[in-house]
Amino acid sequence: MFEAVEELIGEHADLEKQLADPAVHADQANARKLNKRYAELTPIVATYRSWRQTGDDIGTARELALDDPDFAAEVKDLEKQRAELTERLRLLLVPRDPSDDKDVILEVKAGEGGEESALFAGDLLRMYLRYAERVGWKTEILDANESDLGGYKDVQVAVKARGSHEPGQGVWARLKYEGGVHRVQRVPATESQGRIHTSAAGVLVTPEAEEVEVEINPNDLRIDVYRSSGPGGQSVNTTDSAVRITHLPSGLVVSCQNEKSQLQNKESAMRILRSRLLAAAQEEAEREASDARRSQVRTVDRSERIRTYNFPENRISDHRVGFKAYNLDQVLDGDLDAMIQACVDADSAAKLAAAGDAA
Repeated sequence: MFEAVEELIGEHADLEKQLADPAVHADQANARKLNKRYAELTPIVATYRSWRQTGDDIGTARELALDDPDFAAEVKDLEKQRAELTERLRLLLVPRDPSDDKDVILEVKAGEGGEESALFAGDLLRMYLRYAERVGWKTEILDANESDLGGYKDVQVAVKARGSHEPGQGVWARLKYEGGVHRVQRVPATESQGRIHTSAAGVLVTPEAEEVEVEINPNDLRIDVYRSSGPGGQSVNTTDSAVRITHLPSGLVVSCQNEKSQLQNKESAMRILRSRLLAAAQEEAEREASDARRSQVRTVDRSERIRTYNFPENRISDHRVGFKAYNLDQVLDGDLDAMIQACVDADSAAKLAAAGDAA
C-alpha cells in the first residue's frame, strides 16, 4: 500500500509543477483535468504525511517514556491516532468510480400500486429535491408526467453540483446507490377501510454525459413531435411541442413535454438520451466485473426492492446493507446522509476486501 502512496506523491508533485506553469492554463480542458487529479491526490498526500509524522512522534514519545512514565499515555494516544490514519489512508486508496464527480439525471417511475404508487413516486421526488437543497445542489425538472391525484407516473430531474467539492462528495458518488425499486407500506389516500397497502416505485440514476462523451449520429435518430397532454388527457398545449426521440440502434426511446418550446423539449430529451447511452456503454464495458458497480433494478416489482418505507412504524430499511432507522419522516424531508453513507461504507469495505483477496 505504501509503495503505491510514494508513486502518488511523485505524481502529486509533478501535477503541482505543471499547474504552476501559466502555459498549461491556455488549454482550459487540460487544466481542468489536471486540477481534478490534483484535488483527488491531495487528501491522500496530506493523510500520508500525517501518518509519517505520527510515526516519528511515537518513536520520540517512547524514548521520553523511558525517563518519564507520563509519556506512556501520550504513546497510546499517538498509536490510536496512527491506526485511524492508517484506516483513512486505506479508504482513500480504494479505487474510485471514474464517474463520481459527474452530475446525474435521476428518474422516478410509478410501478405496481396504481395511484398510490404515483403518489409515492411524488414523495420520492420531493425527498431527492430536498436532499439536493440541503447539500447545495441545483435541480432541474426535465420532464414530468403527473397522475390524476397529484403524484407522478414518471419524472426526470437533472441534479448538478455547484462549484468544487471534496472527493467522494460528487452528485453521482452519493446518488448512485439510489437506483432500484423502492417499496412503500402505508394506508393509501385512496383506501377507505384503513388497510395498509404495499406498492412500489422505481428509481434510475445515470451520470449525465457531456456531448463529447457520447457521439450520436443524427441519422440514428427518429424524432416525432406531438401535442403534450396533462392528467386525464386534458390538453395543456395547442401546438406540437412535445418531442419523442427514438435511438434506432439501441431502441431507446425518450419523450419530453414539460416545456412549451419544442426546441427546449428536444434539448432535454437529448440530455436524457445521452446519459442513458453513457450508462449502457459503461455497463457493457464492466459486465465482466459487475461487482465493481452496483446494478440498478429496472423492473418495478414489489418483490425486488432495495429499500422499504414503512409509514406505520416510521421505519426505513435498506435491504442491501442492513441499514435500519426509525426516522422515516426526516428521511422523506431530505435527511438521506446516514442512509447513503451506510451504502458508501459497505461499498468501500467490499472493495477493500476484494483488493485484499487480490493481494
